Amino acid sequence: MTALKPKIIVIEDDPPIRRFLRTALDTHGFEVFEAATGKQGVIETNIRKADLIILDLGLPDMNGVDVVKAVRTWSEIPIIVLSARSAEAHKIEALDAGADDYLTKPFGLGELLARIRVALRHAAIPPEQTELGMFVTGNLHVDLINRRVYNDGQEIHLTPIQYRLLAVLVKHAGKILTHRQILKEVWGPNSIESPHYLRIYMSQLRHKLEADPAQPKYLLTESGVGYWLKV
Repeated sequence: MTALKPKIIVIEDDPPIRRFLRTALDTHGFEVFEAATGKQGVIETNIRKADLIILDLGLPDMNGVDVVKAVRTWSEIPIIVLSARSAEAHKIEALDAGADDYLTKPFGLGELLARIRVALRHAAIPPEQTELGMFVTGNLHVDLINRRVYNDGQEIHLTPIQYRLLAVLVKHAGKILTHRQILKEVWGPNSIESPHYLRIYMSQLRHKLEADPAQPKYLLTESGVGYWLKV
């Protein structure tokens, strides 16, 4: 038996880009379906039981952010935004709406494939691993039952807030979280305008969990947007 190919919906109104993505992704083992409008893309995602969406923001019938919001009402499918809009405000808006990742055009195929692999790995993590049991990535182990953290086999002591920050990143492992999303989950809605809290505690976490905090392996930064935990 051959393994089923992961299904990707490409929601993009530019025919040359759609053709390029179809050819490139098909070559790398994905089954690709195309949609030229947001409404068509939402329908295709449902009909095809897709595994991942690649989404442009500048669609002829609706804003791509509204597509994200529409899909999120019924599905947690990974969504990678692929857009010419490079401003941080656009990235934050899309990620706050529920997108998992954001890549600006022009883009490299290798980077896109890497982002797809990360998103699919995240989607494949069993719910019990992140909600009830042990989360593992590389040498980092997070025991979510006993609230203990290990790196290279050594237990790492974290303060309650440091652990809460790490637990939020684990919960959404592989997904870029904006500063606002993290602040709301860790410190509450009254702290969303206090990003200095997050910078301080992220720096502390990196010094405890990363071999080289200046070049982190697990706790990664999306410049000007937020952070994510690599899986």
